[in-house]
Amino acid sequence: MTRTVMVRNLMAVAAITLVSVGLSGCDYWPPALQTQIEQLRSELQSVTMEKAQLQNQLASIAKVKDDLQAQVNDLSKANQDKSVMIASLQSGLAAAQGRLAKSAKVATPKAATPKAGAVKPTTKAPQKAPAKKKAPAKVTVKR
Repeated sequence: MTRTVMVRNLMAVAAITLVSVGLSGCDYWPPALQTQIEQLRSELQSVTMEKAQLQNQLASIAKVKDDLQAQVNDLSKANQDKSVMIASLQSGLAAAQGRLAKSAKVATPKAATPKAGAVKPTTKAPQKAPAKKKAPAKVTVKR
């Protein structure tokens, strides 16, 4: 009987010890596990540094993109201004050509229609020199 009491006490102590170790945790880390943990920490640190570098690159690329977008906007506005100027010059040229054609029609008198069998004179009368064109006014574009 004393033997069974002793075995029971020993089993109780062992059970209490296992439960207390299980609840308190184990502070022992095997060397392979410690090496793996250190490796993971160093990888985490290098990835964090890479992330910071990539964020810096992203910020600089965003700045360059904004600068280029501003240049595109400026060039688009200049292109639009030049298109308006070209259209204005083309309409001015068309008007000047119309006036020139009109003045050329007025300046040349209509010749009498020759009758059948009549001889046409071979010399021509001197024509009036066309009027000089005015130089178009300079158009400046403000930026």
